[in-house]
Amino acid sequence: MLFQEELIARVRDVCADDEGLDAALMYGSFAAGEADEHSDIEFWLFFTPRRRAGIDPRSWCTDIAPVSYGLVNEFGSYVAFFPGLVRGEFHFATVDEIADVARWPARGAPVERMLLVDRRGALAPVLRGLPERPVPPVDSPEAVARYCDPFANWLVLAHHLAARGEDLRAWDALGHAQRHLLWMARLAERSTAHWLTPSRGAERELSADTVARLRAATSAASPRELVGALRAALDLGRRLWPVIADRVGLAAPTALFAELDAALRLRDHGRDTAG
Repeated sequence: MLFQEELIARVRDVCADDEGLDAALMYGSFAAGEADEHSDIEFWLFFTPRRRAGIDPRSWCTDIAPVSYGLVNEFGSYVAFFPGLVRGEFHFATVDEIADVARWPARGAPVERMLLVDRRGALAPVLRGLPERPVPPVDSPEAVARYCDPFANWLVLAHHLAARGEDLRAWDALGHAQRHLLWMARLAERSTAHWLTPSRGAERELSADTVARLRAATSAASPRELVGALRAALDLGRRLWPVIADRVGLAAPTALFAELDAALRLRDHGRDTAG
């Protein structure tokens, strides 16, 4: 048994013993049945308002196992670090927020694997009303607008920043382009199982050629590597975009691609001349 599974069993016990806890669910890898020894444990906890007001998240988590450190992340959830560097992510919410679950894009796992506590039966029907997996716009013009267009925007920005010599800022912009490139790869190959986190399982779920090209589009924040990664990202984007756009009768921005390609070639020429 993984240590995380022991922690999950303890979370179940703590939830059951907390009379101010109305409902609780587990999400993420363990709920989906995809976890390994490196996976987090992740929960939403819905308390009565009075009980929630009196909770100290670290103390609540310490009843599960010793906590070496705790923090509130950028999404407002409490992250506890348990022995062995196991991350536990806990959303301490109130019963009023159960209705908000209905706005999730998907639940990500079977309902019976997610539910820990549901004292009034309010949480289960909300979860059952969600699709288990998100439905990506594979055959919709929305795919181009939401995933291809931002790729072009970030890639051109990264080019300008690198040309200016702002290598770290260019590297950051390239990261945004890479994430959209991952979505584009999943759209083109109709491999959308892990849509919300497109890098997850990419090595297993995308073709070997695409994975190799995605790796080539990464770099350190150095001038030479940035130019190489920009070119690799452009080359892969040029391959993927038409596959996605042709399905809905749209054209890829070939003129933009050609102009960016020429600009990168000019930078390569200038670098070789200087060398």
